[in-house]
Amino acid sequence: MEAASNLPLPDAFLQFLNDNGIDPCIYTAADFLPRYVRLKPGCEEQVEAIEADIRCKLEKVEWLPNFYSLPPHIQIASSKSYQEGQIYGIDAASGAAVSALNISPGDHVLDLCAAPGAKLCMILELLGNSGSVTGVDVARHRLAACRTLVQKYSLGDHCRLFVANGAEFSLVPIRVDSDIKSLNREFGMKGDEFLYKEWTSRKPYKERKKAIKEREKGSLQLNQDPELIYYGRHSGVVGLSKTDLFKTVSTPEISQYGYDKVLVDAECTHDGSIKHIQKFENWGWTTLERRVLDAGRTDDLTVLQFRLLTNGFKLLKAGGYLVYSTCSLTYAQNEDIVEKFLSLNPCAELLDIDGSECWPCKSGRIPKTLRFDPLTSRTSGLFVAKFTKHPER
Repeated sequence: MEAASNLPLPDAFLQFLNDNGIDPCIYTAADFLPRYVRLKPGCEEQVEAIEADIRCKLEKVEWLPNFYSLPPHIQIASSKSYQEGQIYGIDAASGAAVSALNISPGDHVLDLCAAPGAKLCMILELLGNSGSVTGVDVARHRLAACRTLVQKYSLGDHCRLFVANGAEFSLVPIRVDSDIKSLNREFGMKGDEFLYKEWTSRKPYKERKKAIKEREKGSLQLNQDPELIYYGRHSGVVGLSKTDLFKTVSTPEISQYGYDKVLVDAECTHDGSIKHIQKFENWGWTTLERRVLDAGRTDDLTVLQFRLLTNGFKLLKAGGYLVYSTCSLTYAQNEDIVEKFLSLNPCAELLDIDGSECWPCKSGRIPKTLRFDPLTSRTSGLFVAKFTKHPER
């Protein structure tokens, strides 16, 4: 397989691509791959004003509602449209992964690897003023960026964010305001426990000091509760005690009370992302060898990916949908994970993705799975698989 790339790819990376059946020619798209933005619902009549603001024509993405493409050199961060939350950057392939969830009003959705937050914002937009979204990420600083995004776009009312290991997270959604919860809210406490009031970024001094100490000791130790760093007024948290919030349920109960939809956009080697690979020109190709090509790291990643998929599926209610995606194009991180998961989970079924017959992508090695790549799709590389959960017999 010969490389015809405008990136000076090192021999070790070319060998990695060859070993994984990835065509190096996808990296020839580096200079002409468009960037994508999503238009906030309700701003459709502002397209001309946005175009004038960014001094560029927005090209509608016909196969994905509310998405537009623009030339790769156009910067939007300093534009009024971006700063006021009318548009935000998200690759069309990532938008397709969210679209595959078939989100409906009232759904309770889990985004198990939520950072950096663009997909989280899209999920919240699709829900509107209903349901809830629980965002989870192991990296506190990256989840804090998610918090900034949902606040910037005024999307946080139905959202809660937890710093936690997605492979071990076990909290189900808060589905209804019970009479007991209403009483709790009225009196401001439950027994000796104080209750969650409306979220504020300014915490009491003692609470901030305690949080700093916990993080210094290692905030994600085994058996420690996830850290709640944000919750909206309609996320179900306000009026709960900490005991109620962190209460877990049994596996049979999850089938009834789990999440309607789960997105597992798993950590990966990012080899399908041209923009990510381009960064190694500045970081140094030895960094790529450590982060992408190291066999030990890749093995650790596939173990993590399988655990994330398994746990996400565990938290899915019966009849719900789970989408597994990565921006890697290797079989080991995609089809091999799916095959192993299906072999060990008889109540899981791989589904066709509604509307995907119009998407510019290829079928994966396994029927019903999809692959986006820069040459075929004019998007970043992405693997997508959709599952449903049948009741256990």
